[in-house]
Amino acid sequence: MLKHALPDLFPVAGFRLGTACAGIRYPDRRDLVVMELDHGSHCAAVFTQNAFCAAPVTVARRHLDSGVPRYLLVNSGNANAGTGRQGLRDAQQCCELLASASGCAPAEVLPFSTGVIGEALTVSKIETALPAAVAGLADTGWGDAAHGILTTDTVPKGASRRLDIGGHTVTVTGIAKGAGMICPNMATMLAFVATDAGIDNALLQSCLENAVAGSFNRITVDGDTSTNDACVLVATGRSDLPAITTADSRYAMLCETVEEICIELAQAIVRDGEGATKFVTVVVDGGMDANECLQVAYTIAHSPLVKTALFASDPNWGRILAAIGRSGIADLDLAGVDIFLDEVCIIRGGEVAAGYSEAAGQQIMNRDEITIRTSLGRGNVSEQVWTCDLSYDYVKINAEYRT
Repeated sequence: MLKHALPDLFPVAGFRLGTACAGIRYPDRRDLVVMELDHGSHCAAVFTQNAFCAAPVTVARRHLDSGVPRYLLVNSGNANAGTGRQGLRDAQQCCELLASASGCAPAEVLPFSTGVIGEALTVSKIETALPAAVAGLADTGWGDAAHGILTTDTVPKGASRRLDIGGHTVTVTGIAKGAGMICPNMATMLAFVATDAGIDNALLQSCLENAVAGSFNRITVDGDTSTNDACVLVATGRSDLPAITTADSRYAMLCETVEEICIELAQAIVRDGEGATKFVTVVVDGGMDANECLQVAYTIAHSPLVKTALFASDPNWGRILAAIGRSGIADLDLAGVDIFLDEVCIIRGGEVAAGYSEAAGQQIMNRDEITIRTSLGRGNVSEQVWTCDLSYDYVKINAEYRT
């Protein structure tokens, strides 16, 4: 399966990034990232809906509610989740350390962590490495930051666009991490996107939520929602484009690009799923509403039997049929259901399609990228999610994660 190399990531004026090796879990590996927002920036964010949210998520939410941040602080190697009141104190102390090093207030720092759950965060290692990360702040630091936020990922993930809005050049750049524990109910494991456009904060939040709905909230690797998920969108206002204060055509153009960036990052996460060998698009159309389309799509995408058949390149379409049947759709008329593997129809009207052959199915299943499409035949709504197969390596990676 093709994993995309990190593309050129355009600098965003007013947004700087610095990294350092803190040795949180592994020696001599970038695992600490500082991101600086210029004065006058706006910031939007969405966080995990997991009830056992990590300490940095709690602190970040609280700080964001109190005003616009000046800094984002990210560590990999330790999630600081399931760590109780001490974890909250540690997350707050990290904010205070960066505030002291940069001259801002602790509430102007949003902390983010990713890595092993249930282990105490070694704040002293972050304290030691922070000066180097702050000293290295640069608007060209996106690539190093993309590496610095990784855990079990095998490749860094980034996307970048420059677009013309009314004769003004606007830049949107983002990075993300995630390979396992991926079934976001808001965002990905961690994602950070910045633009030099100026935009009203309420519009920025709406832009992010809409982008996340069609990207990070449409991916699954293993059906598990992380304790640490967060997605942040920053607008520095350093472009010469006049500030966007209403939902006009300029807003629509910017939001379209932000969503493109989020989709590219979300799909990169699936392509880098732990042990993944296939990239799979699951499309459900002909539904009465979006909820039932997604209900069917996720039932297929989460099915271990479907996912292992995909890994084996086995055209065992009975597993897809069974998943649709147990998805909980009320009054589903089987006579209206069609199922396709790419261009090959395997089920027509609830029965094996005339002319379908095992050889035709096998040809599709041998591909690295496959679309499973189900038509419910009961409406006009269509939705899609992206997933991957389930391989031996997924079990091995997660069995050995803490060893």
